[in-house]
Amino acid sequence: MRILLIRHAEPAYENDSLTEKGRREAQLLGEYLKNTEIDHFYTSPMGRARETMEYVLRAKGLSEYKVLDWVHEFENVVNKDNDELIHAYAEVNMGDDGKIYPRVAWDMYPAAVTSEYLDAALWRNTAVARHSEIVPQYDYVTEQFDKVLAEHGYVRNGMVYNCEQGNHETIAIFCHFGVESVLLSHLLNVSPFTLWQGTCALPSSLTELVTEERQKGIASFRCLRLGSLAHLDMGNEKPSFSARFCEVFEDKVRH
Repeated sequence: MRILLIRHAEPAYENDSLTEKGRREAQLLGEYLKNTEIDHFYTSPMGRARETMEYVLRAKGLSEYKVLDWVHEFENVVNKDNDELIHAYAEVNMGDDGKIYPRVAWDMYPAAVTSEYLDAALWRNTAVARHSEIVPQYDYVTEQFDKVLAEHGYVRNGMVYNCEQGNHETIAIFCHFGVESVLLSHLLNVSPFTLWQGTCALPSSLTELVTEERQKGIASFRCLRLGSLAHLDMGNEKPSFSARFCEVFEDKVRH
């Protein structure tokens, strides 16, 4: 089985759609995936993800898809009435548009990330976990994700999957960076903070995972590509900065 996790193209967050650049990215993605066999299409209910998917569907001459309500962006906000968290979220996000945005619970300053946050089990007992709904939200999303995988023949059993009906199907899920990191962490059995803090899936990027059934009836997932932008390279389209932070503090971009 193959899973394609696709982040929406460059977003216009104010109206939950794509920018003009985002539409170019989505069109290039559609052309790139035109001849790739994809058996099932799933999407977040949010406009920017659905719009990205529609470019791919049109390129492939397809129309069928399923909306997964639980795969919307992972937007849990932390309660900062705590000395530790005041320093972890000392400022709000400032973009080049001058607007102020609240920080989501997983978007803390790197200096506040201790080893517990990066532990596959201990992150559930951290200050952020205690002062937000991040754990129940994570568990709900991964539970729903496992239900989808079970429909395709793979049933979660501890840290692996029982292969009840092995197959070579490909499913594509059009989603968002925060929730994509949740799905990846679940499949790879690592803390979501490892991915939230240490990786960045840029707009329209493609992440690919496949099952490996090295023992009969027992499958695990391996990541083959993480945040690929091959379609943008082929189309000479510069990657979007969205989801990144300033390389140098003085840069007039998101901190």
